[in-house]
Amino acid sequence: MAGPRAGLSLCGRTRRAHGPPRCGRRAGHGAGALRGSPVRRYGRALLLLATVIGFAIAAWTIGAVGGRQVLDAMASIGWIGMVVFILWSGGVLTLLGMAWLVVAPDEPLARLPLFVWARTAREAATDVLPFSHLGGIAVGVRTLAARGISDRVIYASMIVDLTTEMASQLLFSLAGVAALLLLVVTDSAVQANIAPMAAGGLAALAALAASFAFAQRPMLQLAGALGARLLPGSEAVMTAVREQLDAVYRRPRRVLAAFVFNLLAWIASAAGAWIALVFMGADTPFWGVMTIEALIFTLRSVAFAVPGAIGIQEAAYVLIGPLFGLPPATAVALSLLKRGRDLAIGVPAILLWQVGEYRALADARR
Repeated sequence: MAGPRAGLSLCGRTRRAHGPPRCGRRAGHGAGALRGSPVRRYGRALLLLATVIGFAIAAWTIGAVGGRQVLDAMASIGWIGMVVFILWSGGVLTLLGMAWLVVAPDEPLARLPLFVWARTAREAATDVLPFSHLGGIAVGVRTLAARGISDRVIYASMIVDLTTEMASQLLFSLAGVAALLLLVVTDSAVQANIAPMAAGGLAALAALAASFAFAQRPMLQLAGALGARLLPGSEAVMTAVREQLDAVYRRPRRVLAAFVFNLLAWIASAAGAWIALVFMGADTPFWGVMTIEALIFTLRSVAFAVPGAIGIQEAAYVLIGPLFGLPPATAVALSLLKRGRDLAIGVPAILLWQVGEYRALADARR
């Protein structure tokens, strides 16, 4: 792995005796210029308010449409199965944290727990709260910023991480669609109903990944130009992010390592669904579960604007699962089990994140 080496100092500077190193910051401008501004404080307060409202909506939604069913699904694999499922998911989050860390140059390996925690908070906000993926990204960014990581490192590494994540998912989804096409030859129902939907989702995912990859620098330039008019000092932030982004892409081994970690995370996440099905007593073959999960991930990504892919995930399992020997009832139970897993990990994560943000907000008002 071309990952960061433990003990490296940030930006080639000696660490201070107390607190995080100041990397590329100058008083009044640069990547940290807005860190203590009223915009930052109001943004943090609004994010906390949105999270509180989100908890209320999420609690009402769970109670109204399926709280009992989620608990029944969790009980179907027993407490040992649930513990194994949650621990396996923790391993997936660790892979995702490693993918993010490796494209944050000069951040030491000792900060891996921080990046894993930021990725956990990001996934929790997306899965548990009625936020879209964009809301989850904002939570992940705030988590790193609160621990002293500079803005330019956060945003540049996040852009590269998202790019490699989408590229690795595209490869994983291609494998799923290829397996689905094998069924097209022998099953006319698949050819008429499922294959077009999967191909359309794959095409949309490819278009989304391509647009995100090629629009990075132009969008940063546009954001800098708009920010210069609306927020004094933000143009310097965008310039610093562009420079950091160029620095990351000049290290192709790190970008490749992020791609590999993200691909392993996709595979491991799908394997977690197979483990859950084993505890449920299902005999769906491993390759079939991998294909199902690849197609489900594709549809969830295309529907990124829908918080938690509520309804979409369950419908996709019912449509795709039976093609690979997964009964509809078991497919729905697996989807609900995933919801339970998301709650078991996400609710404590969001609560801990809110405590940290509340303390940061209180300190900023002093």
